[in-house]
Amino acid sequence: MYRMLAAAAAAAWLGGLGTTPAEAAPAAPRTVELYTMDCGRISLTNADMFADDGAYKGVAAEMVVPCYLIRHPRGDLVWDTGLPPPAAGKPPPPGTPARSLAEQLGDLGLKPADIAYVSLSHSHFDHIGNAGLFAGSTWIVDPRERETAFSDTARKSPNFAAYAALETAKTRLVEQPTLDVFGDGKVVIHKAPGHTPGHTVLLVRLQETGPLILTGDLWHIAASRPNRRVPRFNFDKAQTLQTMDAVETLAKAEKARLILQHTPEDFAGLPTFPKPAR
Repeated sequence: MYRMLAAAAAAAWLGGLGTTPAEAAPAAPRTVELYTMDCGRISLTNADMFADDGAYKGVAAEMVVPCYLIRHPRGDLVWDTGLPPPAAGKPPPPGTPARSLAEQLGDLGLKPADIAYVSLSHSHFDHIGNAGLFAGSTWIVDPRERETAFSDTARKSPNFAAYAALETAKTRLVEQPTLDVFGDGKVVIHKAPGHTPGHTVLLVRLQETGPLILTGDLWHIAASRPNRRVPRFNFDKAQTLQTMDAVETLAKAEKARLILQHTPEDFAGLPTFPKPAR
């Protein structure tokens, strides 16, 4: 069922978005900034797949598909890359964002080539859809998720072309429970398996806003968090529940706000692009 949703929403990959020479990238910020970009929408008439207890059977759901840019004095990181763009010459499928990820980065004076790091909470179509744009960046990935993304099954997916270029990209593996991207504790990737084998979440410590945790697909729907609901298609239910507990514990220790990436409420609770959270 999830594969059917992926195929319907993603369509075919537009082989590489061309870029033209532009002005130099803007200067690095003095403090960490987080930008939330609109990278698509998913509308469901039946969200049953998102809870294995039947709680969402026949229930409609609206989901946002965000991308995030974290600007750090030592470089830029893109976290999750949204739905793939529409195929050339074809009408955009439902949920396609009005403006591409590359265009939104352009609003900030950035090109994909300017991005030092790209990392994905996991390799599902709505998180990896523009990852091929960042083949020149360093890809930070859990080794199990990299293996999943380039498995024989994944290579047969119509979405594979969206990120195939990452296979030869410079790669930094998340081999320990955490990976401190810039070495100062401000942007830290945490292993969070269960939804997929190598799912991860991102802790961002912001000076004014305070710490935020971008939770990937740990919870798709707001009610899933208090009710500990697990999607039917998750890789490992027991592991998912353990990860839920671990991320809740992390949030309490950090006094961090959890951002459920697909919920419209949490999307709206962050500054509207192009304004950053600092």
